[in-house]
Amino acid sequence: MNTVTRPRILVVGAGFAGVGCVRRLERKLAPDEADVTLVTPFAYQLYLPLLPQVASGVLTPQSIALSLRRSRKYRTRIIPGGAIGVDLDAKVCVIRTITDKIVNEPYDYIVLAPGSVTRTFDIPGLTEHAFGMKTLAEAAYIRDHVISQLDLADASDDPAERAARLQFVVVGGGYAGTETAACLQRLTHAALQRYPRMDPHLIKWHLIDIAPKLMPELGDKLGRSAQEILKRRGIDVSLGVSIDKAGAEEVTFTDGRVVPTHTLIWTAGVVASPLIATLGAETVRGRLAVTAEMTLPGHDGVFALGDAAAVPDEAAGGPGAICPPTAQHAMRQGRRGAENLIATLRGQPLQPYQHRDLGLVVDLGGKDAVSKPLGVELRGVPAQAVARGYHWSALRTNVAKARVMTNWLLNAIAGDDFVRTGFQARRPARLKDFEFTDSYLTPEQVRARVQKGTAERP
Repeated sequence: MNTVTRPRILVVGAGFAGVGCVRRLERKLAPDEADVTLVTPFAYQLYLPLLPQVASGVLTPQSIALSLRRSRKYRTRIIPGGAIGVDLDAKVCVIRTITDKIVNEPYDYIVLAPGSVTRTFDIPGLTEHAFGMKTLAEAAYIRDHVISQLDLADASDDPAERAARLQFVVVGGGYAGTETAACLQRLTHAALQRYPRMDPHLIKWHLIDIAPKLMPELGDKLGRSAQEILKRRGIDVSLGVSIDKAGAEEVTFTDGRVVPTHTLIWTAGVVASPLIATLGAETVRGRLAVTAEMTLPGHDGVFALGDAAAVPDEAAGGPGAICPPTAQHAMRQGRRGAENLIATLRGQPLQPYQHRDLGLVVDLGGKDAVSKPLGVELRGVPAQAVARGYHWSALRTNVAKARVMTNWLLNAIAGDDFVRTGFQARRPARLKDFEFTDSYLTPEQVRARVQKGTAERP
């Protein structure tokens, strides 16, 4: 009896690109056309742009964690773990499950959308003492940490300790860093009403970046507007400055300043997932070099998209231009990547990825925001309406939209609370404890693992 097996499609990563691809595959493919498998440590898609609002307590963590099992057409098999290596020749993905078991997953077609990780540098003490802002766990942990600093400062009789606990340093003048500093500063400012023993002049926020401008993508006018808003709130913005070294109780800036602090939040950019380095393929600035159709040259059935792929930006017009690692691109690439994979299955021509830029939005909390929808510069309440309207509409499920809207309304009416949820354990967790960047294999280890698995197979 002849047995016909369906093609095996493996999608790596449940970010905007990976989930967008899986959802399109589920809608467009008939059940008997292919088997779809998704590799992700968590069965949810994180709406990353709203992470600073989770850190500040405006939104609950659950409201921006969109379940992958709510789809009515859900039929994707989910492997709870992370891909730590891929053998493109053998068509096998090596996966470390959440129980630390290592398994080999064969595939016929693979979509690589592992996203990005926090970019770090060889700065003494950075990974040991800094927090990141890339995962849901980090955002929840930072909120607990900041509130614990308020509690400890309020209870302390040591002036030096109080001053150190009430100084906060955020590194990175991009969207993540600027929004994180702005949202958390509002939280600590609101705390003055709840901590009557606290000297308001001791609460100091520092936002630093090595670049000469704050969020240069916004343009000079909006960038200056955002900087003026932050300074008006009392946030010390220092440009052309970075971290020289970090310690448990102080941070040294490259301009020589030493800031006593227990809180260093590092948001100075992202790099492609270390998974890309296991492939042994050509890269562009660390991202996998792919065609405009998001295929990997020289390897049939391999697609790559999102932050980990250097997708040519045909709209930019210039030679060598690649799409920036933004949610807007990742969502669109997910859909186009799925359509190209389906076209490959059905023997149809592939289409290149093209886009129209919708603009940029920066939510600074409260009534403060700067936005540039379709090139129109907005500030204040109109910009805030556009920013929150865009994020709300981009949420994938109606349940998530209802939760986020309810959280916004509740926060506007009732204000902030200062409840620690218990993430702040006695053993501190820092940047190196959340993203597991040391879990990946080398290309040689991947090949050896796959060959061993093949030899052991009966």
